[in-house]
Amino acid sequence: MSKCLEEFEQLCRDRTDRIRTCAILCHIYHHALHSRWYQARDLMLMSHLQDNIQHADPPVQILYNRTMVQLGICAFRQGMIKDAHNALLDIQSSGRAKELLGQGLLMRNMQERNAEQEKIEKRRQVPFHMHINLELLECVYLVSAMLLEIPYMAAHEFDARRRMISKQFHHQLRVGERQPLLGPPESMREHVVAASKAMKMGDWRTCHSFIINEKMNSKVWDLFPEIQKVREMLVRKIQEESLRTYLFTYSSVYDSISMATLSEMFELEMPTVHSIISKMIINEELMASLDQPTQTVVMHRTEPTSLQNMALQLAEKLETWSPDNHRI
Repeated sequence: MSKCLEEFEQLCRDRTDRIRTCAILCHIYHHALHSRWYQARDLMLMSHLQDNIQHADPPVQILYNRTMVQLGICAFRQGMIKDAHNALLDIQSSGRAKELLGQGLLMRNMQERNAEQEKIEKRRQVPFHMHINLELLECVYLVSAMLLEIPYMAAHEFDARRRMISKQFHHQLRVGERQPLLGPPESMREHVVAASKAMKMGDWRTCHSFIINEKMNSKVWDLFPEIQKVREMLVRKIQEESLRTYLFTYSSVYDSISMATLSEMFELEMPTVHSIISKMIINEELMASLDQPTQTVVMHRTEPTSLQNMALQLAEKLETWSPDNHRI
């Protein structure tokens, strides 16, 4: 082991950029595979590889892409949802994950690729036994996006300038909404969309049943090492984000609500519920205060109601149209 470490350090000190880059990427990949998230992340940040990787040759870029994917999956296993989403964002938003990971060629017009170029690209492909499961990759990305996007959408439901965290996730939601008839979900994407709709309502049990079930286990979750640990992490995250979404969506309905009731509804411990609500109040996401003697959340009702929000949106639109009317 010590000899391997010495050889690795020697490779990392090599003056040839390509050798040094490949050695560092392989080391990060190794850390990520073994769930050493902090070591993998720190090595990636200290190496500054992301700043110059676009100038590297294609095989090194493929190795970099594969390393970033493993880094994202490692972050997901550790419950670092935001880090997982950020690591996988570039690969998934490109729509060319298969090609970027060196696991196949996309169909293009013959004018774009001649026979010689096709041979060169085929030689760069990764052997089949080293392939990363693309459905697992997409599922990890979509579930991460769901856990980030649904509470954000609930918090900014009437904000006209609301930004998108994940365009791909929004696309899947729109596809699901356009379906004239909705049957039981079949594909992995349909399961995530159905779970997202349940989370919007604060229904964590239904959301959980769509994310973790026999179909999803066989397609995705059973492929993870430490399966039970990943499932427990997912249940906890779904409960926490569903609680946040519920408070964003229904806070205007309540004058006050008991933390014991929320703890029972979402099957979370009282300290966890207290921590989540305290963070929301500190970050000014929830206009409320905690009454410690009675263990209740008292709503301040300073936020506009849905009707008032719609009136504000209408006023903003009329304001943008008024200069045009004056010109006419």
